[in-house]
Amino acid sequence: MQSKIRWGILSTAKIGREKVIPAMQKSNLVEILGISSRDPENAKETAAKLGIPRAYGSYTELLNDPEIDAIYNPLPNHMHLEWSLKAMDAGKHVLCEKPIGMNSQEADKLIEVAKLNPELKVMEAFMYRFHPQWQKTLELVQNGSIGKVRTIQSFFSYHNVDPQNIRNRVEAGGGALMDIGCYCISFPRFLLGQEPMRVSGIIDSDPVMKTDRLTSGILDFSEGVTSSFTCSTQLTPYQRTQVLGPEGRIEIEIPVNAPPDTACKIWLYTKEKSEEFEFEAVDQYTLQAEYFSKAILDNSPVPIPLEDAVNNMRVIDAIRKSAENKAWITP
Repeated sequence: MQSKIRWGILSTAKIGREKVIPAMQKSNLVEILGISSRDPENAKETAAKLGIPRAYGSYTELLNDPEIDAIYNPLPNHMHLEWSLKAMDAGKHVLCEKPIGMNSQEADKLIEVAKLNPELKVMEAFMYRFHPQWQKTLELVQNGSIGKVRTIQSFFSYHNVDPQNIRNRVEAGGGALMDIGCYCISFPRFLLGQEPMRVSGIIDSDPVMKTDRLTSGILDFSEGVTSSFTCSTQLTPYQRTQVLGPEGRIEIEIPVNAPPDTACKIWLYTKEKSEEFEFEAVDQYTLQAEYFSKAILDNSPVPIPLEDAVNNMRVIDAIRKSAENKAWITP
């Protein structure tokens, strides 16, 4: 029986080099077998630095290696669909960075092809869901610790005005909504276990780069349940999530970029008490790789079904359309 999944990495993207690959290498279920780049020397240098045995001078060369079982796709957003499809065509399982594509049409195409290849596992890399702080938050919500959730509020920002940065290139799917707003949309869908009936969005775009630099949105889940968020690429760095009900609230200190070497905290505030939950340092990227690899090894469903990625993308599209039309939109 195979005990490890042999992974190939598409590109030497920063998130892979600095966060995801070192985290994946901590898992007993993972072997990073190769990494690819369009620059062969870059691939060799990165492979040597990270202790990866194989380097490929093209993405296609990696996909053609029969010993690679699965690929991690951290390419720019506009390349997610193309190379995820090519990976499936080569018989590889796919863990693709968020967002899954440029729009819901691309997401629909991906799930259509995935259904034709049921033996392959395909998942969007929303690593936050594997962190114990979010598992505890979900438990508190589901056991009624704050009563019925009425609203969820999230804020996520950083400051980056470099026009050459991929996150600021509109043709590559840059901008606040795609890069970090996708998390703020995913949070309430995860905690509530349902989809919004309608959404409203406001977008402020950079006059030069044309990417959205500040986006705010409201998600209406009906029956008086809402979620609101603001995300920005040109504000001081900050992130926070609040979950509120009639009996109390839950506050998540670092909802997305939970550090792998520092304990994380959430707080539960109710009428009777205030309670702090501290979670030992854990790498959520390691957990993500382990759960995905285990699904392959056990031939079991992936922990986050691809339908979830499609639905998240539909909300993103609806926020854009709402901002453009100045109207509520049904995803």
